[in-house]
Amino acid sequence: RWSADTGSSDVQIAALTAKIAYMTEHLKVHKKDKHSRLGLSQMLERRKKLLKYLRRTKPLKYEKVITALGLKDRTFVEEPLGAKWPTRGGG
Repeated sequence: RWSADTGSSDVQIAALTAKIAYMTEHLKVHKKDKHSRLGLSQMLERRKKLLKYLRRTKPLKYEKVITALGLKDRTFVEEPLGAKWPTRGGG
């Protein structure tokens, strides 16, 4: 790996994991920091998308990354379609 590599998916995932760990500790102390909580949720979503991409394109590297970072393989726990935005009843 090139020493200044910041663009590859596995490096981005590792960097996000470090930021997420820091932000989680920050929010344990500053419980009412809503802006940081929003930033944390955005980082989690970005990491989730990058992991999904890595799993689809390079499954061996995906396994190596989640093992090295101590992450769980949660790809089987996908949200069902429409789970985020429920529709109103009356259909």
